[in-house]
Amino acid sequence: MRTKCLLAAMLCCLTPLLHAQTALSGKVVSAGTNEPLVGVNIRVDNSLTGCTTNGRGEFTIDNLSGGQHTLRFSYIGFTPGKYTTDGQETDILVKLEESYSNLSQVVVTGTGTHRRMTDSPVPVSVITAKEIGGANVSTLEEALVKLTPNISSYTNGMGTTMSLNGINEDYILILENGKRLAGEDRYTRINVANIKRIEILNGAASALYGSDAIGGVINIITDDARNTVNVSSYTHYSGEGRLTESVNADVNAGKFSSYTSYQRRQAGSWQNNNIDENGYETGRPTSVGFYSNTVNQRFVFNATDKLSFYARGTYYDNKTRRPQDATYYAKSKGQFVQKDAYTYNLRHETYTYGAGMKYMINRSAYIDAEFYSDNFSSDYMYFKKSGSYLPGDQVTRKQVRYYNGNIKGIFRLGNRNKLSAGVEYVNEGLESESDNIDSRHMYTLAFYAQDEIKLPLNLQAVLGIRYIYNENFKNYATPNVSLMYKLGGLNLRAAYAAGFRTPTLSQLYATDESKTSNRYTTGNVGLKPEKNNFYSLNAEYNYRRLSVSVTGFINDIRDMINYRTLSDQEIHDMGLDDKHATFDEIRQRDNVDKAKTKGISLNASLNLGAGFRAGGGYTYMDTEARQLQADGSYEVSPIDKSVRHMGNINGQWEHAWNFYRLNVNVHGHLQGERYSQTYGYAPKFQQWDLNTRHTFNLQSVILEPGIGIENIFDKTDDRPWNNNFSTLNPGRSVYVSLSVRFKK
Repeated sequence: MRTKCLLAAMLCCLTPLLHAQTALSGKVVSAGTNEPLVGVNIRVDNSLTGCTTNGRGEFTIDNLSGGQHTLRFSYIGFTPGKYTTDGQETDILVKLEESYSNLSQVVVTGTGTHRRMTDSPVPVSVITAKEIGGANVSTLEEALVKLTPNISSYTNGMGTTMSLNGINEDYILILENGKRLAGEDRYTRINVANIKRIEILNGAASALYGSDAIGGVINIITDDARNTVNVSSYTHYSGEGRLTESVNADVNAGKFSSYTSYQRRQAGSWQNNNIDENGYETGRPTSVGFYSNTVNQRFVFNATDKLSFYARGTYYDNKTRRPQDATYYAKSKGQFVQKDAYTYNLRHETYTYGAGMKYMINRSAYIDAEFYSDNFSSDYMYFKKSGSYLPGDQVTRKQVRYYNGNIKGIFRLGNRNKLSAGVEYVNEGLESESDNIDSRHMYTLAFYAQDEIKLPLNLQAVLGIRYIYNENFKNYATPNVSLMYKLGGLNLRAAYAAGFRTPTLSQLYATDESKTSNRYTTGNVGLKPEKNNFYSLNAEYNYRRLSVSVTGFINDIRDMINYRTLSDQEIHDMGLDDKHATFDEIRQRDNVDKAKTKGISLNASLNLGAGFRAGGGYTYMDTEARQLQADGSYEVSPIDKSVRHMGNINGQWEHAWNFYRLNVNVHGHLQGERYSQTYGYAPKFQQWDLNTRHTFNLQSVILEPGIGIENIFDKTDDRPWNNNFSTLNPGRSVYVSLSVRFKK
């Protein structure tokens, strides 16, 4: 009797999950050619369920509750479509019309909710998977620099630094599917072969993302194919041993889904000039060899079409391959002394884990909750004696621990308001054996709310506010507002946002010993938060085959943290006399800068017909950093790592013959002089690439070999080592690639 009662109770609990389940299936084709479209993204209104089309353009959606459902179809290069059904159907046929612009792209970064680019009051630019493939990029850094006119990068022995509109990556929030990436190596941890699109939000234009977004937000959306089985491999090889190998394996079995990816990247060392600035031979290569491995795993359980649970994790490691017997001449206390070029390799390691749930209460209410942890460590791995360290010693340079708990709700209030509100808790930790930093922690609690409002007269608005309480820096509130006016194919936007960035634990406590420049840097526990005001105006016009967008912006930052050289008296008062005897310069982090960036960006694309497309962008920036001097005056200079002129140009031709498609792409990246506070200006440069892709659609299997020429005109920066290099490119090289995708 007890067993029967238990079974009855279980059936009662499962009945709501099993009642009136509906399955839908069909095919998506091009309206112009009736050719099947592969990889079309399909979402179901008022549901968490969705899928993508396979190699034959087919799709199947199950686990739906009974009743009416509206399917929404989006695909790069085509106008989004929708289909409404009242019950189970197995022969749905959807025809999508070709689009001549990408403004119909669905984005989430500007408002935190799904909107077409052309309907978002917050201007968001997008790099699509098709553009990434056409431009032959194998890293996220390449995609961002090559395909947008307002992002530049700078690489040295410690890694790569990026700037967005003149503001470096310390002020840019990097997200993967809306979740923050912490630590270093944030770019190299991303598997480019698995990217569906990259959404870029310029400036602190949203209350949703927190205090790190003073300069902007870069959100990488990955492609979670929802076919029964989806297996893909991507291989890319070019000169100097540069290899990228990626493998993805996705399985969907009823309510359970598994997404697995692995990426291997490696490169050898190369030298563009073996003479240093003092005329000596240098054993330090222009670019140091490395290898890295990244593994991502995500599990999803769709209990119903309105309730989903997920867990995810990542492991990443990166190790440099420095030459072990090389020497160079360094200046120390006015004399040149021969030293070992390298005594250690750097190893970076990151592991992440997280879990969450999504629940759609009804068509007007949605809740998302997640806990996430990002754990980064950087180690010195000695292969030669250095001071008290012996070969084989491994010393922790830095350990960063990041914990984030976030609960967000989205509520539709009538026909004109959509409210997003939530609470976020962040706890950060830092340890360093080499810098003698014991475990340091800092927490931040934030509450945020944002309302998307439809107003009369074709007006839309986004109003938001974020309240922050930081353990060390107390209370602050940052408002934002965006307005948009639509008139036919013309969109006019205006935005204002305030930002607030607390000093990092590294800025507060970390020290650094630069042997190359013989300089010692110390932290400063008396730092104040940085604050900013961001303003932008945007005009966007779309007419048939032409799309044009112009954006003007101003970013005004106060109490900016930079380095200040200490006086002899300050060095003595701080007990650093022993360091002063060893190093030529002692400096400290301090709130010594006021910074302002002013700029304008122009982007245009044109569909010429017959498979020909052309596009490009240009950004002009005027940056100013005002650094406080000891006498109370300000020294004025450009912002460190900023570039005044940047642009990109691309042209492509695409044509299909039955199951074969050819894509030819010519791409150019142009960059003006880049300023460095330490080394002066890097010269301007340009790089042109020729890329070809050959796609064979064999229904369940898609083969896509590629071949092309990188750096056609062999542009390199071959100045002596220890300069502000404009580029580390080794010169002209031929690349080959192969993509294999299996979808069932």
